[in-house]
Amino acid sequence: MSGHVSVMLPEVLDCLAPRDDGVYLDTTFGGGGYSEGILNAARCTVYAIDRDPDAIARGAKVAARYPGRLHLLEGGFADMVALLEGVGIRRLDGVVFDCGVSSFQIDDPGRGFSFRFEGPLDMRMSRSGPTAADLVNTLSEGELADIIYQYGEERLSRRIAKAIVAARALAPITTTSGLAAVIRAVVPPDRSGIDPATRSFQALRIKVNDELGQIDRALGDAARLLAPGGRLVVVSFHSLEDRIVKRFMTEATGRTPAPSRYDPRGLMGREAAGFAALTAKALRPGSDETHANPRARSARLRAMMRHDATGDAQ
Repeated sequence: MSGHVSVMLPEVLDCLAPRDDGVYLDTTFGGGGYSEGILNAARCTVYAIDRDPDAIARGAKVAARYPGRLHLLEGGFADMVALLEGVGIRRLDGVVFDCGVSSFQIDDPGRGFSFRFEGPLDMRMSRSGPTAADLVNTLSEGELADIIYQYGEERLSRRIAKAIVAARALAPITTTSGLAAVIRAVVPPDRSGIDPATRSFQALRIKVNDELGQIDRALGDAARLLAPGGRLVVVSFHSLEDRIVKRFMTEATGRTPAPSRYDPRGLMGREAAGFAALTAKALRPGSDETHANPRARSARLRAMMRHDATGDAQ
């Protein structure tokens, strides 16, 4: 499959409920699917962020189809407050996050995201900062093991890190195929059919792009930018992302468990929640979608809505 297919688009639009004259933020423009969906659903305005300059360049054609209604902002979504203030926006009626990697990035061998293609070991969503090759060839064995275990949930992380350090002592590891070969040599295939290099590549990509840190920082900012009635919709693609989103929305909607009766905090009144959950639990894509787009299989959608006016932007 080539190009980018927006995952769970009908469910996203149902939760976001775009309205005429509303102002919305698409935090990861990618191929523009969510932005176009929002713009087609109502006579509204969309601001779209992406830190990939290629995505911003592609977006110019999309923006031309919606004169004055689609505005592209280059940068990371963790910088959304500054990016929006730069164009005079301090309130939003809805925000949508797609935490996954754009298919345009995965399918471009020159970006180095996938072991399915021969390419430079890059993995940067932007065009700046250290590459995956920089990490693989300079970090200590312990640091590499920690990254692969923490961000890839790979139980053989220490074995993989040891193999990487041994291989790079002979020659730098600079290509996707080179790294994948090192990993496959020490990690046997399992019954799931997942390539042995999958979890390690995921871990390096997350580390290179600070993906979890970006999500963690951005969720609070997005919530504070929402006007009363504004909605936050997040689509995540693996357990590490979904765990952050679930925790954040659980706290924001006041669904955290009450303290034990023996805990002094139980004597203090609980602050009223500023948000209401729109999804009782994570929504999953339907079988038709996962059949047509296998990359949607791991998607989880969570959403909430501001129901008071306590979160004024600072």
